[in-house]
Amino acid sequence: MDTQLPDRGGALPRDRFHAGLRAGAGLAAGAFLMAISFGAISQAQGWGSLAPVVCSLVVFSGSAQFALAGTLGAGGGVVAAVVAAALVNVRYVPMGIAVARDLRGGPLRRAVEGQAVVDGSWAAAHLGGGRFDRAFLFGATAVQWPAWVAGTALGVVVAPDPGLMHTLGLDVLTPGLFLILLFDEVRRERAGRLPAALGGAVAGALLLILPTGPALIGAAAAALLALRTTREAVR
Repeated sequence: MDTQLPDRGGALPRDRFHAGLRAGAGLAAGAFLMAISFGAISQAQGWGSLAPVVCSLVVFSGSAQFALAGTLGAGGGVVAAVVAAALVNVRYVPMGIAVARDLRGGPLRRAVEGQAVVDGSWAAAHLGGGRFDRAFLFGATAVQWPAWVAGTALGVVVAPDPGLMHTLGLDVLTPGLFLILLFDEVRRERAGRLPAALGGAVAGALLLILPTGPALIGAAAAALLALRTTREAVR
């Protein structure tokens, strides 16, 4: 079986890593702004100065951290908050499986390398055909992680109004960047067009009757079903 990956950003891993850094810069900017909001919310809930920063250092997942804060803010206990965050992060299971064969080394090293699998980097590093550019993935994540932690720290120190991001309309930055990644993905790989369209339609319909979390799970399930059907038809 041919294991050669398509070239991206240069033949050398260093060049592809630098290409990942450049691609991740926009995602890092959005992450920085969203992290400020998380830091502000944590202060409004009385987390203290250290806990939010440590949370961003260790968890490094905006959706999970906002789910954690949202559950605590709604009066839920710590266990309920952790469960909510874990459920949001279940998506990393199929994402990790998809990228696993492009990681290297034994179980421990692969587990460490797998920490680079975050939404934007994973999507940007996809080469098509189920393959991922490992060096590009690392580069895209390397610039996002410090931006997320720094944004959280700034939010903790400045403690702006938690609703400021929404008031200024800056909360659309990250979804907008993901839309760009989605358009690039379906442009490069025709098999992704039907799943993307179906997932978007199902998400839009379910959001009318369900909360965001269940709606996105339903949309993801529909997209996966469409992707499987499309690939079987191609075979």
